[in-house]
Amino acid sequence: MDLKTEYLGLKLPHPFVVGASPLADDLDMARRLEDAGAAALVMRSLFAEQIVRENLGAYAQTEREGSWAESAGFVLPPRAFALTPDGYLEQLAALKEALDIPVIASLNGSGPGRWLEYAPLLEAIGADALELNLQPGGAEVDQASADIESALVETVRAVRALVKIPVAVKLPPSFSGLGALAESFEAAGADALVLFNRSAAPDIDPASLVTLPPPAISRNTELPLRLRWLAILSWRLRIPLAASGGVHDELAAIKALMAGARVVQMVSSILARGPVHLREVRTAMESWMARHGYDAIRHLRGSMDLQACPDTAAYERATAILALQRWPQDR
Repeated sequence: MDLKTEYLGLKLPHPFVVGASPLADDLDMARRLEDAGAAALVMRSLFAEQIVRENLGAYAQTEREGSWAESAGFVLPPRAFALTPDGYLEQLAALKEALDIPVIASLNGSGPGRWLEYAPLLEAIGADALELNLQPGGAEVDQASADIESALVETVRAVRALVKIPVAVKLPPSFSGLGALAESFEAAGADALVLFNRSAAPDIDPASLVTLPPPAISRNTELPLRLRWLAILSWRLRIPLAASGGVHDELAAIKALMAGARVVQMVSSILARGPVHLREVRTAMESWMARHGYDAIRHLRGSMDLQACPDTAAYERATAILALQRWPQDR
């Protein structure tokens, strides 16, 4: 069975990548993931707020950036982060020394800034690629959508100018013109897109009057949104796509690949079931492919994208109408 794929210029034996998570914090766990057959490993994100807090004097160059830096430092104490910026670089070096599989570093921010200067440091340490996790704040009600999107594209362009290693852009789904934005990321130099990072809308504890962070574990119900945009974008863009969120078993992986993904990132199901789950899912997918007459992953990839659809807008409308009309029968 031929499961080979290519992502971020990396020739991978199969499409199962361990996504950004605490799983890369421990060298023993990282080795176990490699032994279980992980094609590549993405480190947890190094956040702009960490870099700004540690280098407040250097990064507060403008009134706006300085204000943001001070507020970030006030809201987030040092103990909020698992690794310091220096600790992150040390962990990357240790992972590169310990593993034979590609290690992808991750930076998380919301717009251009001096924090992006960590990108070439990650490249110098030996990161095989960089995942740029873009998470603009939704409470910026004084900013127009076009301005927010323009800042994100400029962030990608700035990183692309700083490093030679491949850069993937991980983005949220909450854009009205996501297709056009994806094409702008590609034009700015992104080498791949990761669909999607997860929103962080908090809950509220009415008794203690505090806000609660969202759960860290993804659910399989998150997959359909990824499938929708994989099917829409995979044939329109020249760069590869990764599915992230809701891939917990072999059927979810098969669906994502059929919709056009080059790789699937898994985290939550591995946290719940251990590294061996990675091998189990890959074996189960090979069995499914053999039963259904597939001898190579390239034969199923993109088989359910929307390239052959003559009117994608009408198709989406029809899907919504049918979903509503089916409800009594489904019940």
